[in-house]
Amino acid sequence: GTAALIWNEIICEKITNFIMNQSKEQRILNFVLQNAVRGDPRSVMDTIDKYCSQKEWAMNVGDEKGLVLDKTVEEVNPSVALELGTYCGYSAVRIARLLKAGARLLTVEFNPEFAAIAKQIIEFAGVQDKVEILEGPSNEIIPQLKKKYEVDTLDFVFLDHWKDRYTPDTVLLQECNLLRKGSVLLADNVIFPGAPEFLKYIRSNSHFQCTNYSSHLEYMKVEDAMEKAVFLG
Repeated sequence: GTAALIWNEIICEKITNFIMNQSKEQRILNFVLQNAVRGDPRSVMDTIDKYCSQKEWAMNVGDEKGLVLDKTVEEVNPSVALELGTYCGYSAVRIARLLKAGARLLTVEFNPEFAAIAKQIIEFAGVQDKVEILEGPSNEIIPQLKKKYEVDTLDFVFLDHWKDRYTPDTVLLQECNLLRKGSVLLADNVIFPGAPEFLKYIRSNSHFQCTNYSSHLEYMKVEDAMEKAVFLG
């Protein structure tokens, strides 16, 4: 798995970026604009999945683990959801298409280029009325959620950013009183690349009830999993 990632993410990608004078993320956006149906979230998701499984690997949640994400969002039926790690907007589209009228998704992205591409993909999918992209580091944005973004508590949190931020950001969510009894956290890539500190923290914490969903790394046969943690208050 590591060798495949190094090959895809570092060697192939850098060569292609140099030849085409654009980033992989820009190529994903162009493929969506040229091949997906405007205003159709499912078509946008399928088009990104097609590109990333057939042309260039990318770190979306993907189609297989996406079903776990869908099921969790449908079960929680959140009014306010938070995503940590927007990337190209794939999972934001995936979540937003399932939100009820009046619900909102706040999605946090540190990389300005990724945020700009995600904005275009989210608008193309037609879910921009439910999604707000917050640009900056998660540890700065989380403490601003209550006052600046008028969040009382979060019903659902999807962790899919830097794996070493999973634990400190979960602690920060608790310290900022952003979790209520029944709030659900869902973390991606807990096996590969892996988030062992997060699993240790969440599973040994009496405030959380955990469920593990075995799966595979997006667009690969490498073993991976998602971890769901329900906040018990």
